[in-house]
Amino acid sequence: MTQNKDRPSMASLLHRMIGGLSMAAMMAAACPAQSQLLMGAMMMRRMARAANKGAPAPAAPAHQTIAYGADPMQNLDFTPPAGGNAKAPLVVFVHGGGWTQGNKDNATGGWKAPHYTSLGYAFASINYRLVPQVGVEDEAGDVAAALARLIGDADRLGIDRHRIVLMGHSAGAHLVALLGTDERYLARVGLSQGDLAGVLPIDGAAYDVPAQMTAAGAYMQGRYKQAFGDDPARQRALSPLTYTAAPNASRFLFINVQREDGLAQAKALAGALRGAGAQVETQSFDGRGLQGHVEINRRLGDPDYAATPVVDRWLKGVFGV
Repeated sequence: MTQNKDRPSMASLLHRMIGGLSMAAMMAAACPAQSQLLMGAMMMRRMARAANKGAPAPAAPAHQTIAYGADPMQNLDFTPPAGGNAKAPLVVFVHGGGWTQGNKDNATGGWKAPHYTSLGYAFASINYRLVPQVGVEDEAGDVAAALARLIGDADRLGIDRHRIVLMGHSAGAHLVALLGTDERYLARVGLSQGDLAGVLPIDGAAYDVPAQMTAAGAYMQGRYKQAFGDDPARQRALSPLTYTAAPNASRFLFINVQREDGLAQAKALAGALRGAGAQVETQSFDGRGLQGHVEINRRLGDPDYAATPVVDRWLKGVFGV
């Protein structure tokens, strides 16, 4: 077989990789702040590689953008179900991004809206304000406010306010788990956990914030510190594990890839919620590290991805359709 002269050889690629790692190590020793930026860039490249796996998602169905607050980031995209179901169940998605970045346009994943609306469900993906503009407490408040806006508009939008599932990935998984356990955020907008039919955190790893901050690597420790600060009391107050005594949302499904911290955190929170009387399921899927973490979000809804039928079955059990 002849080698394409325009394509770098495996030896060349390895040389570049080793060179990049060497540069990262030198920067880590000499310039910690720049090292964080370099590590972030390397992680973004890995995310881009993960984004190329699997079949491309179908075209996004038509949606409307709805404001739920005065800030430009306080808005959501609402997609009605295919077929115009007048009382459709609703899946509300909360994106990730380490509490500091991301938005509904680049961190929802292309499969969710077309897949869930094809099942007869409405779908909403929300933006929320980010650290450092606001604190994580305000992000959780934004998720609650977006939910209140959707419920207040239920008749116009054609959704069943009694059949709503909160779904979130990564930092979004932490936020939906927090709303499903600490009822104060919902209470401030006139709601309760009875307004949630279920909560579905996707590959989160911050349900016990102090424990996660201790276990995380250097790059993520910086992210966690930026989001949760140094005060152990505040870290505990933002940990869903703190609030697992009833009342909680009635049903949870935790899905994870093979990341040790995510699996351990999901197991601990799931066990505590079961002990308090909630119906809880956990499932894990192939995929490791950042690439697996990105892939489970990007491909959820893809019929060829293993997590999709598991989530579909759980949603059917929650919604009854």
